[in-house]
Amino acid sequence: MKSITTNISSLLLEKARDYNMLFKIGLTNFVVFSSVIGYMVGADKITLLPVIMIALGGYLITGAANAINQIIEKDIDKLMERTANRPLPTQRMSVLEASLTAGITAISGILLITLYFNTTAGLLAALSLISYAFLYTPLKRISSIAVFVGAIPGALPPIIGYVAATTHLNQFALLLFLIQFIWQFPHFWAIAWMKYDDYNKAGIMLLPSKGGKNKNTALMCVIYVIALIIAGFLPFAFSQIGLIGTIILSITGIIFLIPAVKLYFTQEDKDAKQLMFASLIYLPVSLFVILFDKI
Repeated sequence: MKSITTNISSLLLEKARDYNMLFKIGLTNFVVFSSVIGYMVGADKITLLPVIMIALGGYLITGAANAINQIIEKDIDKLMERTANRPLPTQRMSVLEASLTAGITAISGILLITLYFNTTAGLLAALSLISYAFLYTPLKRISSIAVFVGAIPGALPPIIGYVAATTHLNQFALLLFLIQFIWQFPHFWAIAWMKYDDYNKAGIMLLPSKGGKNKNTALMCVIYVIALIIAGFLPFAFSQIGLIGTIILSITGIIFLIPAVKLYFTQEDKDAKQLMFASLIYLPVSLFVILFDKI
C-alpha cells in the first residue's frame, strides 16, 4: 500500500512538473505581475477579490498561450538544448492533452476577465493570446520582425489590468503599454544573444542584425534603452506621476543603459547576461514607482 501511494505521489509530482513547463510558470508570474499592477494603478479602491481574479485570469490566458506555443513548436523544441526536455518533445505529454488543456484554460481565462470585469478587457486578453500564439510563434522562424510582433501581446498585460479596473482605454493605459512595449526589445535581444547558438539550430531569428551577435545588434539595444528612458518622462509630461517617481525611473533607466553600452563595446555574452538582469530590474521597479506614486 505504501509503495502504491509513493508511486502515485511520484506520478503526480512529475505531471505537475510537466504542467509547470507547459505553462512556463516563471514567465507567467512576470506577466501576471504586470497585469495586477495595471489593475491596482487603475482601481479607485484596491480590494483582494478583484486582484485575485485578475491574477487568475492572467495565469489561465498566459498559460494557454505558452501551451499553444509549445504545441506549435514541439518539433523545433527537440533541436534546442534549453527546450529539449519539455513534455511535448519528450512525449511525456500528448499533443491532444496539451491542446485540450490549452483550449480549456484559454476559454476559461477570457470568460473570467470578460464576465467578472468587462468586455474590453476580455477582448484585449483574447488579442494578447491570439497574437502571441498564432502570429509571434510562427514568425520566429521567418524574420526578426517577430520580436516587434511579440512585443505587442507582451505589452498588453498592464493595459488589460488597467482596463479591467477602469472599463476603458485612456492616455495613461497607452503610456503603460508604451513603456512595456519598448522594454521588451533589449530584454529579448539580450536573451537571444545569450541563446544565439541554440536558436540557430532551430532556425529561430530574433536578433535585429543579420550578422547576429555584433555591434549593430548591440547598438539597437542601446537605442531602445535610451528610448525607454525618454518614454519614462512621458507620464510626468502628461501629469500622471510626480517628479520623484520620474527621477527614480530615470535612474533605473540609466542602470539599464550601462550594460547595453558595455555590450556595444565588448560583444561578450557576460554583458548580454547583465543586460538581461538589468531589464528584469527595470520593469518591476518602474511599475512599482507608477503604482506608489499614484497611491
